[in-house]
Amino acid sequence: MLILLHPRFHAVKNRLTRLKKGDGLKTAVLALLGVAFWAFMFIVSYRVLSYFRTVEGLGDLLALRLLSMVLLTFFSILVFSNVVTSLSTFYLSGELDILHSSPVRIESIYRAKFIETLIDSSWMTLIYGLPVFLAYGAVFKAGAAYFAGLLFMIVPFLIIPAAIGIIVTMLLVSAFPARRARDILVLMGLLIFVVLYILFRMLRPENLVDPDAFPTLVQYLTAMRGPVSPLIPSSWASDALAPLLRKNAGDAIFFLLMLWSTALAGIVIAEWVCGRIYYAGWSRSQEGKRAKLSRSRAADLFFRLAVLPFRGTMRAIVLKDIKLFFRDASQWSQLFLLLALTVVYIYSFKLLPLERSPLPTIYIQNLISFLNLGMVGFVTSAVAVRFVFPAVSLEGESFWIIRSSPLPLKDLLWAKFWSSVLPLLVLAEVLIVLSNILLKVSGLMMIIGVATVFLMTVGIAALGVGMGAAFPRFRYENVAQIPTGFGGIAYMIVTMLFIGTVITLEAWPVYRIFLAQSMGTSMGPAKGAWIALTFLLVIALVVLAVILPMKIGLKRLLDREI
Repeated sequence: MLILLHPRFHAVKNRLTRLKKGDGLKTAVLALLGVAFWAFMFIVSYRVLSYFRTVEGLGDLLALRLLSMVLLTFFSILVFSNVVTSLSTFYLSGELDILHSSPVRIESIYRAKFIETLIDSSWMTLIYGLPVFLAYGAVFKAGAAYFAGLLFMIVPFLIIPAAIGIIVTMLLVSAFPARRARDILVLMGLLIFVVLYILFRMLRPENLVDPDAFPTLVQYLTAMRGPVSPLIPSSWASDALAPLLRKNAGDAIFFLLMLWSTALAGIVIAEWVCGRIYYAGWSRSQEGKRAKLSRSRAADLFFRLAVLPFRGTMRAIVLKDIKLFFRDASQWSQLFLLLALTVVYIYSFKLLPLERSPLPTIYIQNLISFLNLGMVGFVTSAVAVRFVFPAVSLEGESFWIIRSSPLPLKDLLWAKFWSSVLPLLVLAEVLIVLSNILLKVSGLMMIIGVATVFLMTVGIAALGVGMGAAFPRFRYENVAQIPTGFGGIAYMIVTMLFIGTVITLEAWPVYRIFLAQSMGTSMGPAKGAWIALTFLLVIALVVLAVILPMKIGLKRLLDREI
């Protein structure tokens, strides 16, 4: 098994060696961005948890309930990520032809691929999750037992969804060949939608802010203490960390043992399933691809309408990208999952009982609407890292044709930008408009939200195309692998900092405008000038986010050897 992991180890080692030799400045900048991102996540989590703990009697319960929600969210994301990743590592990897023709036991292949799947699908969750867990330790002033328990909790917490994802993938491929990614991924999208919806409803978040849902305070406290479900590993993880935060390590041992026993059982069960059905499924996956583009009049009409705003060579590039997108079932079928997540996101606003808030309704409505700008930006960047960042890399090993053609690379990048920014704008504006309608915000807040999301989306799309060109990955086995590299991490960090900066710059002027509007007073010329200057800074930041990464990406592509 260790021999099978050597190529992966040497690939990582060579990448780090290249960074040390010639990219010291780039490494330092990205390391600084990474530290800044972690600090931002830590500070936000610390402030939220500190505020919760100021609520007398209920502070700790609210903080621990939030912890269970965070862990449940991470667990659902990990399950889906492992299903997608294991499809690539176990069935579509290019090295499998050599491995299966060599005298290597199927168990050794399974164990090596299990470790690869675990690493590929879990690193992003660790990046986002560790600052939150550290903030919990700092706010609760936990001792060394908490951090040791966190380490013992994280490992099985990552192994369990890996085992579930691998088993689900093997069962799916036993019914549908892996090359027929359309059937598998459509089924996965519907399955994940159902699972996410059920898990979300099990949280019953609307009841936690609805006093009338509980006749007595005792029942409310009981609901707050109650776990999401005793059968979900995320609740075991929450129950393991909660006693450690309260410095009662003895109560955490049982749940840690539950996690570890389930993780080890998952590894054994997945290996047993692998021995029974894996090889037959892999053999069937060797059939040729069958994805075909429809030649119907409806398809032709759709393509004509899609490229209607473009002219010349840009129209040809956009048309080519759209057709390739719909020819690849592993790409367009993910739209089902995107649609499902959008529905859940919008539906969550419908459940907010704002009229029961102790604060004035109009104030809390506009406050949530402003904070929602950051959430919409985060959702948009999460979609962009999957669809926009790989735009240049999708040219694959045929990039040399474009490089040697009379087509300027600048036109190629801007065509990628325009074909990416328009769908992102539709998604982002739908999210902000529908959520603001459900919140019943003021007309001014609606205008500010729509304009801010428009500017942020333009910057997010440009960052995706530019950084995707600066960190291209023309050799890949699966499209999902492109955002998981060094460039994908850098892109997510930069976009989070970009969104956070925009929201921070707008916080004070939006507050002053809303305050003046609600009280019917004028702001005066001095405050008006400061507000105008702040919005000009936001526009300048967006222009910088558009121009700078596109120039850097173009330069990196021009300097790249064919």
